[in-house]
Amino acid sequence: MRRREFIAGLGSSAAWPLAARGQQQAVQVIGYLTSRSRDDDTPLRAHFLRGLSERGHTEGRNIAIEYRFAEYHYDRLPALAAELVQRRVDVILAGGNVDAALAAKAVTNKIPIVFLVGVDPVETGLVASLNRPGGNLTGVTILNIDIAAKRLDLLRQLVPTATSFAVLTNPANAGNEPQIKKLQVAAPVLGVRLLILTASSQSDFAGAFGTLAQQRAGGLLVMGDPFFVAQRDQLLALAARYAVPAIYQLREEVAAGGLMSYGGNLGGLYHLAADYVARILNGERPADLPVQQQTKIELVINMKTADALGLTVPPSLLVFADEVIE
Repeated sequence: MRRREFIAGLGSSAAWPLAARGQQQAVQVIGYLTSRSRDDDTPLRAHFLRGLSERGHTEGRNIAIEYRFAEYHYDRLPALAAELVQRRVDVILAGGNVDAALAAKAVTNKIPIVFLVGVDPVETGLVASLNRPGGNLTGVTILNIDIAAKRLDLLRQLVPTATSFAVLTNPANAGNEPQIKKLQVAAPVLGVRLLILTASSQSDFAGAFGTLAQQRAGGLLVMGDPFFVAQRDQLLALAARYAVPAIYQLREEVAAGGLMSYGGNLGGLYHLAADYVARILNGERPADLPVQQQTKIELVINMKTADALGLTVPPSLLVFADEVIE
């Protein structure tokens, strides 16, 4: 189908930016914006591309993709988002963290945006409501805010004698602050106090763990953050060196040697996002697509790491776990 015929077939949806680009392009263009690096994003990108292909959209055949990687420098996201708007892409996928979605939202109210976030998209101002997003944004969410307190509770169950726990957060990630507030509300209820540690570069980690040891925190909750995932090996090595029980967001961190994780599946999230991108390319409006919530949350425990730390995992946790790595 020629470009002219495609636009004519969309009817009222031709008002979206794909019409504004004129007739010169034979394929539709997706803007792919992420806070991650190109290499670290590869597995997630594969889930996204596979999801698109299953819906009849294949890169290099009937779609093109403009990639923008912030390389964990979240302050670069606004400029990268602006580049995609200047490129007049048909839809923007904003992933990595909420900063990517906020950057895209700030530079266009016309180009459709599909976000992938672990925060409440209503609370952060991305959409008006989950069922009726309104505007030019929709997407998928894990709602990590709602499970941050559960992570703290799981850590307390594993180390019941601890009276304080440390939380490692990246202050550059806009999505972390609401989760910290949830944790600060949950901590007194669980009978523990929190020590908030910050790190936004590799050089910050040693100091954060030094403070953790000095304050004798009984465990560590590592906030979900693309930069932390990229620095997984260093974080795992420090946790082992300081013999601190730690809980993470992703299964991959536990498979690599971390103690415990509680969170959603990022690959599944990107697969869901591909469905919405495809539907928008086919003419649907973001305002009419309810925000999808990934409801399956998994607990993964690494027994080898628990043994190395001298921890006895309670039977109640083992029963609750979705996977136990021996």
